[in-house]
Formats: sequence, structure tokens, C-alpha cells
Amino acid sequence: MSNLHAPTVPSGPTTAPVTNGHATHLSIQELQRKKDNIEAELRALGGVLDSHGVDMNTSLLTHDGFPRADIDVAQIRTTRARIIYLRNDWKDLMALIEKRLHEHFANLDDNDDDTTVNDATNVNVALPQDSIPETPDPAFARVNTVVENSPAATAGLKPGDLIRNFGYVNRENHDGLRKVAECVQGNEGQNILVKVSRTSGGGGHPQELRLTLIPRRDWGGRGLLGCHILPL
Repeated sequence: MSNLHAPTVPSGPTTAPVTNGHATHLSIQELQRKKDNIEAELRALGGVLDSHGVDMNTSLLTHDGFPRADIDVAQIRTTRARIIYLRNDWKDLMALIEKRLHEHFANLDDNDDDTTVNDATNVNVALPQDSIPETPDPAFARVNTVVENSPAATAGLKPGDLIRNFGYVNRENHDGLRKVAECVQGNEGQNILVKVSRTSGGGGHPQELRLTLIPRRDWGGRGLLGCHILPL
């Protein structure tokens, strides 16, 4: 889906196959970011269900056993399946984070027999830090147009910006921009962190920007964003 002016999320599958791989090799910070991404996607998927007026337990059948005609049954089933999948991933991830933290503090005890682990200074030095600059994710979309006074314009998006992250969406999971539409639909009125790369007119090294976008309907134009983006 390349036109984000469309006000609804398309029917059918809402996600591509998971390609994140195993999390056992990730650092504590990377595990935390993965947890945050899962929680953000769960919120967005919950918003998709809310937009249909259903939850995880609402019946999708009429009293005589036929699929309801007033809702998108296929999308709701797919969304529910994804929520169940992510909830299980979240539980496994939390167990792994807890294990890593226990291992980390156990190593502190083993390596610092002559120091007090409860000393705040020592703990701060020993804990893993995000001191290494974060490597930007590869861009997956380009901003084509931005309508004046739209949510996209208010956030600071400009034509030509390359989108690296849109909330929990990145190059690995954007699914032809369908996940972007899903993220927008599920976060109406909420802050979405958008990471973009911007090159000035004179060329040179691109700027890496972190923008806050709030999708909304009452800005006076079409759609929730007021911009058009294209996949790369």
C-alpha cells in the first residue's frame, strides 16, 4: 500500500512473516528495545480491534452461525492471531531479560569480591551502557509530499525524507507499508516516533532526525497524516 491518504487499514493479513530471528544473542539494551517494539505493536493491534468495536473475545458469528457482515472478520482473525503470537513472544522475552539481569549481577559478584555491589557508582559503571552510537536502521520509504498544516508537517516531515523507523515499523517488517498504515490506525491521537534521514539541498552528510508524529483526523484535510510516502 503506497497511499497513506487512505483512511482505513486494508483487509486481509496485517503482517509479513517474522524475520527477527532468535533473541538469545542480544544485549540487555537490545532486548529492552525489542520488548518496547513488541509492546508498541500490541498497542497498535489493539487499536485495530477497537476500530472494529471488538476485543479478543467478541464473537465474529451471527446467532445462526454465519460470519458477521458488519465487521471485517478476516482482518480481525488475523489481528487476533498476531496478538496471541506477540503476547507469547513478550512472555519469552521477559523471561530472557530476567535471566540476563540475574547473570549480569552474578558476574558482578564474581568479579568484584572486594567491592560492594550496592555502591551506586560501581553499579552504574558496570551496567551495560548505550555509549556506542546507535546504528541507524536502513531506510524503507521516502516521503513524497507533505500537506501544509497537516500532522506530518507539524511533526517536521519534509518531502525527500528517508524513513528508517516509523514507530515499531522498519525495513524488515513494513510489509509493503501495510504495517505503517496499521501503526497509524492503531495510534490515532498518540505519539509515534519517526526516525528519518534528511539530505540538504547542497548534499553532504545526511541528518539523522527523531520526529514525533501524532495522527489525527481533525486537521482539516484527508487522512490521519497529510502526507504521501512511497516504499524504496
